[in-house]
Amino acid sequence: MRIRKTREEDISRIMEIYRHARQFMEDTGNPNQWGPTNWPPEALIHNDVREGNSYVCVNDDGTVIGTFYMIYGKDIDPTYLQIDDGAWKDDSAYGVVHRIASDHSEHGIGMYCLQWAYEQCGHLRIDTHGDNQVMQNLLRKLGFVYCGIVYVHEDKAPRMAFEKSERI
Repeated sequence: MRIRKTREEDISRIMEIYRHARQFMEDTGNPNQWGPTNWPPEALIHNDVREGNSYVCVNDDGTVIGTFYMIYGKDIDPTYLQIDDGAWKDDSAYGVVHRIASDHSEHGIGMYCLQWAYEQCGHLRIDTHGDNQVMQNLLRKLGFVYCGIVYVHEDKAPRMAFEKSERI
């Protein structure tokens, strides 16, 4: 597997992966994170690609098998400016991963994407729905620590916030 920037010609495949991910989340007890809003919308993915913040994971054959959004900076994500029932552990610049999904065609796609993202900056923040046990387990397995609750602007539903940093 390897990670590369998303290209416009990858978008139809990415949307297939998101359809698969929504079904997977519903099947594993998490129907509300992306399902009710058919998240993420294709227009947002086009914007992510234009801004250079969309990435894909490709297998050895070059097939796109995973996708995610990542940005890096100080206070880069407004979602993370306020955290309830806890606190961030490291206030330095950080990377943010959103919209991570895979087609589950190979074992460890999500882990590979998150490890790659962490290697780029050494400090990541990510959030997930309280019903997304699969993602929570993956994050804990990778050494992320639970920090509190954040609210995403898409639906105002609480999200569990996690962080991993070389400094903590």
